[in-house]
Amino acid sequence: MIEAGDAVDVAVVGYGPVGMATAALLGATGHRVVVLERYAGLYNLPRAAIFDDETMRTLARLGVAEELLPKLHVQRNYEWVSAAGELLLEHDFAATGRSGWAEWYMMYQPELEDALDRRVREAGVEVRFDSPVTGVTDRGDHVELRVGGARPDVVRARWVVACDGGNSFVRGALGLAMADYGFSEPWMVCDFRFRDATGARTVPTARQVGDPAGPTSIISLGPAHHRFSYMLDSEEDFAVERDPERVWARTTRWLSPDDAELIRVATYTFRSLVTDRWRVGRVLLAGDAAHQMPPFLGQGMCSGIRDAQNIAFKLDPVLRGRLAVDVLDTYQREREPHVRAVIEKGIELGRQQTVRDAARAAERDRVLRERRAAHQGPDTIRFPGLVDGLLATASGPGRGELAVQGVVDDGTRRDRLDQVVGHGAHLLLDARHVTLDGDTAAALAAAGVRVVALHPSGAAVDGSGSAGRRVPGTVADVDGTHLAWLASLGAVAVAVRPDFYVFGTAPDAGTTDVLARELAAALGAPSPALQH
Repeated sequence: MIEAGDAVDVAVVGYGPVGMATAALLGATGHRVVVLERYAGLYNLPRAAIFDDETMRTLARLGVAEELLPKLHVQRNYEWVSAAGELLLEHDFAATGRSGWAEWYMMYQPELEDALDRRVREAGVEVRFDSPVTGVTDRGDHVELRVGGARPDVVRARWVVACDGGNSFVRGALGLAMADYGFSEPWMVCDFRFRDATGARTVPTARQVGDPAGPTSIISLGPAHHRFSYMLDSEEDFAVERDPERVWARTTRWLSPDDAELIRVATYTFRSLVTDRWRVGRVLLAGDAAHQMPPFLGQGMCSGIRDAQNIAFKLDPVLRGRLAVDVLDTYQREREPHVRAVIEKGIELGRQQTVRDAARAAERDRVLRERRAAHQGPDTIRFPGLVDGLLATASGPGRGELAVQGVVDDGTRRDRLDQVVGHGAHLLLDARHVTLDGDTAAALAAAGVRVVALHPSGAAVDGSGSAGRRVPGTVADVDGTHLAWLASLGAVAVAVRPDFYVFGTAPDAGTTDVLARELAAALGAPSPALQH
């Protein structure tokens, strides 16, 4: 228990998935973390419904992926249909994506939060429910948070991460403005729990219905739950349309009370907003407190989890005094372009799906029908990488992009890379062409970087590099994923940050040592470890 008046390292405001991930990541590295949550307990109702393979890689790092898998639905496609039910386009998702997990998972959020809550507490984090933050004062070397609720207090923290949602108190207290893309829509969200597996088999698992009379979204929330969302003409309509009889009348085409229980009806106005400043002094904003996006790409929670990863791996060396605080200025520079790209693509898809004019909807359907007949699939959605921030000085192929994860074998275990060699920063080496000297390896170890020497599948893996040098983390690249990726980049070495983004690449043995030492310095290796 953190006593009154004690200064903690980090106070996390808000205890949704983004706050949970932030607290767990920082708590696991040994920092004193307290969470301040205004509700009396876990929210216990679904909000987010979808996450991707990059997010699953983070959940694996937090130790909850395997626990969650039986409770998730792996979705392989996403249908867009006309009002008459005609299939107009279909997005396909891979069973194994770039990050080594399925590209699209459907979930029931309370199950995710239960798992994350346990992990947060295992990391030694103190969680205070019924603790709304009512004041924020930056004292220069720490922040004072006034806390109301059942346990009024003043919490002193070296840093604050505000994960307190779209109506963020912290953002308002700091006087921050939000840029508005001008795209907002009122929707009614209806969540159901299946009475048995029969109902689940009869309902579309991921479908957008482009009906100009009433655009509809149908998505799975995992094996036992489902969501139907209906666009409203105005927010005022919700008072009438929320009546259970009216909800069932809308849903009866797919589902009846014999199949499922209606467990929640809520209204949301989907917005497209970005806060102007994501760091003010010792306060950082993450998730919906920093940005809000339409749901058509399923990237709201995913974007917040990326924020958490970005903040956590930079704040750790700052707290330890190994990096200057200005490294945190790279957080917004790296994350905002990505967030804006997701918002803009989501708006594009949302405007296409929610056409309310019948003539325009008919024309949209005609164009999509012709494209489908010509076997022209939908454009592949590829999110941008990083273009400016905590990256290697030398630009090159792959720098700033999301890293690849495949299956490796170290002679004792065969699994995804992270599960075999450990989580965090990696330096991936093509062991056929490059090794590291002892000083460079020591610098990387001091910065917490795991060196992974990759051999082709089937090669003898004995842990020795050329000239007899011992190479830590020697593995066989079981399915060739990593070596093929390095080859496509023209690289013999790839430096990967703890948040899975590529710090930089090296085309030959001569530049590998430079890249390795730059990575070690960027992650806060103690200076003696970098001296020759």
